[in-house]
Amino acid sequence: MTAAAHDISARSRVRMLHPGDVAWGGAGDRFETLLGSCVAVVLADPRRSFGAMCHIVHARAPAGARQPSAAYTAGALASMYAMLRARGLNPSLCEAWVIGGGNMFPRLIAPGHVGDANVRSVLAALSDAGIRVLARDVGGSTYRRVGWTVGGGAPEVAAVQV
Repeated sequence: MTAAAHDISARSRVRMLHPGDVAWGGAGDRFETLLGSCVAVVLADPRRSFGAMCHIVHARAPAGARQPSAAYTAGALASMYAMLRARGLNPSLCEAWVIGGGNMFPRLIAPGHVGDANVRSVLAALSDAGIRVLARDVGGSTYRRVGWTVGGGAPEVAAVQV
């Protein structure tokens, strides 16, 4: 487990994820985060008895990065998959929600901004892993406040204007 990965079930029922964080929890545990161009991925087993959430900062690690980091798509998803497998869950049987990837500077940057790259990277990686995305709330030019309780339905997403 990376330094940014957290097992919340033994400590707390609510976990605020910051950039580069990954966490898992059981029914009743809650995850929250605030996103701009970053992307949150929520993965849950179909019965919603366990779930994991990450806060991805960038699509890809810079060339020459020495160790995987959960701040990047590959590292974050690998951490989530390892957490789920450690609890006997097959990540490819989980369901996902993808949130974020906004353009925080729409007057300065046209399409192709970092948020777009983050969303494309996450969706491609989930597709490659055979994980079904139930819903996505991506793009635009708003911040998003995200909350999700394991055992409930879809994550709650509130747009916050820039």
